[in-house]
Amino acid sequence: MIPREIIDEIVFRNDIETVIGSYVTLKRAGSNYQAPCPFHSERTPSFTVFPATKSFYCFGCGAGGDVITFVMRSENVDYVDALKLLADRAGISIPEDQSDQTGKGVSRKRLYELNLAAAKFFRECLFDPQIGAEAMEYLHGHRALDMATIKHFGLGYSPNNFWALTNKMHSLGFTDEELEAGFLCKRSQKSGKLFDLYRNRVIFPIIDTSGNIVAFGGRVMDNSDPKYLNSSDTPAFKKSRHLFALNYARKCCAERLILCEGYMDVIALHAAGFENAVATLGTAITSEQARIFAKYTQKVVICYDSDKAGQNAANKAMRLLGEVGIDVRVIKLNGAKDPDEYIKKFGADSFRRCLDESKTGFEFKLDKILSEHDMSMSDEKIKASAEICRMIAEVANNVERDIYIQHASGVLGVPVDSVRNDVSRLRARMINEQKKKQSKDALLSIKNIGDRVNADAAKYVAANDCEESLLSMMMIFDEYRHGVAVGEIDLKAEDFITAFGRKVFEKLCELELSPGGYSRALLGQHFALEEIGRLEKIEVERRRLTRNDREVFDSCIKSLRQQRLDKADIKGQDLLSMMRQNRVKKQADGQ
Repeated sequence: MIPREIIDEIVFRNDIETVIGSYVTLKRAGSNYQAPCPFHSERTPSFTVFPATKSFYCFGCGAGGDVITFVMRSENVDYVDALKLLADRAGISIPEDQSDQTGKGVSRKRLYELNLAAAKFFRECLFDPQIGAEAMEYLHGHRALDMATIKHFGLGYSPNNFWALTNKMHSLGFTDEELEAGFLCKRSQKSGKLFDLYRNRVIFPIIDTSGNIVAFGGRVMDNSDPKYLNSSDTPAFKKSRHLFALNYARKCCAERLILCEGYMDVIALHAAGFENAVATLGTAITSEQARIFAKYTQKVVICYDSDKAGQNAANKAMRLLGEVGIDVRVIKLNGAKDPDEYIKKFGADSFRRCLDESKTGFEFKLDKILSEHDMSMSDEKIKASAEICRMIAEVANNVERDIYIQHASGVLGVPVDSVRNDVSRLRARMINEQKKKQSKDALLSIKNIGDRVNADAAKYVAANDCEESLLSMMMIFDEYRHGVAVGEIDLKAEDFITAFGRKVFEKLCELELSPGGYSRALLGQHFALEEIGRLEKIEVERRRLTRNDREVFDSCIKSLRQQRLDKADIKGQDLLSMMRQNRVKKQADGQ
């Protein structure tokens, strides 16, 4: 554990407005600050920073906590690594042996070391004239990559051997547990021994923006399946929160970023001078990745494969990137299936013209709809019109929607009013359906149904309300927390009905009685991010209330105990009822 005094110093020297302000643009809202939430897609800001309590909370997605929690979420790191990042930011030194455990058995730091050693091994194999000859010919001959590009991306080769990497890593002191945790090896179900996952593949190291090798991708050199093998999530890597080559692209992405499908497309573009190209890691773009784009640029050009799967993926990317406010464009590559092939055929200058002529998302979708229908036939034209109107109805901005309506009118050859009326009707229906869903969600929320943080809340609604009131007052007011912890106020863990409420109560008392006393900065060690968000929520709601005196606190204790008695009565009645049923059944059996 990192010493308490160091944690306190880290939090003190990392002003929460300054830290969060380096990730999002904060705007003053009274005594607080607001911004679009960096953890979910939204147009109306619901993310609030409270300088007075050195905390933040999003009223949209429920994320909340302190500066440590924010860094944990933003950087996808655990509690200790978040402290390390903040310590580096403030120039504070943390003893190394107290800061490298991930809590999952293998430290993040150790996985970084493992991945670096593995990358060096793969590189040595590629450059070995005997072992890597086929792979080097594939990269040089088939892919036309020069040596500078191969070295720049740290490409390597994994031999066609079940234990080459395993044996090498063992010789360097890495354990079976570490090799499995890093998704470099897998255990045989038959023999129980480890074997290499990446075999006879060209290797692509995945490097984060801090320069750490966090994962690998491997590609076969023939047409066998699976074509690509990508690292699964590990303690050092979350696939949905990384982008291939962002470590390079972030240095030249102010104007725009180019989003590709695969490693080779990105490498080919970088080699041709387009160093602002990145790719997702074997999956469709995620909302987390969309928000990463928003951190680095305001414009993204999508350059996916021209096949049906690529175009469907482009539609999803347009939606997710649009939700975070990014200007999205789409390239249409004629005469090639992907950027790599296009550049080989037509060159970098031709690709640059394609970039400059890229279409807006609306134009791309419109062209796609028109290409799928024969506009000379009335029924096909009606179908195309319906799809176009539905697409326009999904646009939130009034001015943007009106421009699209006029454009669609010209393309379809129908009056503007006809298109506008159809769009208005569809939009009204969509809004109505959305309101119904929001009402349903609100009703479920009131009843605590689907609560993943506190599964008992839906079953014991009144008791949960009392528990949240007591816990929030204990977090805010020192006198309540101290009084309960030392026994001056009669409230015990067994008074709590929900498991989550009992867990929080016990931890608050434990921290209060610890040598350093209670600190909200310590909660991140003991609770998951969703749980921290819930604690922030109940604290924010409590601070809005005008009465938080001892009478209110005692009333909540009394009410909670009554709920516990009612629960016991119900259980007792159920037990009596069951005993009566058994007695009646025995009598019937005796007759």
